[in-house]
Amino acid sequence: MSKLPQKNELGFFEIRLESIGGLGANLAGKMLAEAGVLGLGLNGSNFSSYGSEKKGSPVKAFVRFCDDDVEIRAHSPIERPHVVGVFHEALYKTVDVVSGLIPDGVVLVNTTRSAEDVRRDLKLEYGTLATVDALGIAVEEKTKVNTAMLGALFRICDFLDADAMRDVIRKTFQHKYPHLVEPNIRTFDRGYAEVTFATIEAAPDAQGKEFIRPQPSLGYLTQAIGGTILNPGNSVLKDLSGSRQGFIPQLHEEKCIHCAACDTVCPDYCFVWEEKPDKKGRPQMMLQGIDYQYCKGCQKCVLACPTEALTTLREEIGYAEEHRVKQNYVLASQ
Repeated sequence: MSKLPQKNELGFFEIRLESIGGLGANLAGKMLAEAGVLGLGLNGSNFSSYGSEKKGSPVKAFVRFCDDDVEIRAHSPIERPHVVGVFHEALYKTVDVVSGLIPDGVVLVNTTRSAEDVRRDLKLEYGTLATVDALGIAVEEKTKVNTAMLGALFRICDFLDADAMRDVIRKTFQHKYPHLVEPNIRTFDRGYAEVTFATIEAAPDAQGKEFIRPQPSLGYLTQAIGGTILNPGNSVLKDLSGSRQGFIPQLHEEKCIHCAACDTVCPDYCFVWEEKPDKKGRPQMMLQGIDYQYCKGCQKCVLACPTEALTTLREEIGYAEEHRVKQNYVLASQ
């Protein structure tokens, strides 16, 4: 008798994790596959897909499970997942994270927002939407988002053995980071306990969401005449919001002494200055605010600020756009 609740035509139960570099989706995929293989006796495989290996760049992790009498000969990216795990809400802007989801599939999202708000942003028309505050749990337990997401994934994939996952956590951390074993087990347990579910009924004839393989926007057939680069990687068009891992600096103007310590350490020139008279009427450069378009949430400015005029704020959808102070670009005359 199969241990899997669902299988595709090849006999696989498939999970796709959508994340950004630095949140641990690659490790989560490895641990998830290991727990299924060692704990339940399934055959399993996992691998990840990413571009430049750095924090903030999109990452996908893929996990396949099948019964022990089925061989895994497929090693292609998962295009029709039974479960999708979304580690970061900023991915909605650039990635169709639910692409290819089967009609009764499950989407897990790391968020604090309501299921209805998330469903609307994802344009999710069917399936089960699971939400968990993985970032909040990780901050409180001083761990990472991935372990909380694993807890929620084990609640979704209830055919897997949670005790096997706890053993994998111990094995993963006990030699190199023994002090992180218990916090990560607590994080896993909280993710398991705190995930919530909302079901969206699919139409009787629903075939599932079509998978659309991303294609380059410009190629040899579609580029402008002469090979003109229409979108150069310049600072005006750059948007680093997808690189943030949940936190941004918040400016408290009443505490700011305009010392420029923040500007000195900022790697992306996010701070906006304007010349204004000080209390004695002398012209001084005064901090006007933060251009969040370029902020990747590194928090170096918070550490450098001597007056606590900058503090760490957990980012909410829309906050950066609402509080952004745009840079004033002046083209140099020839």
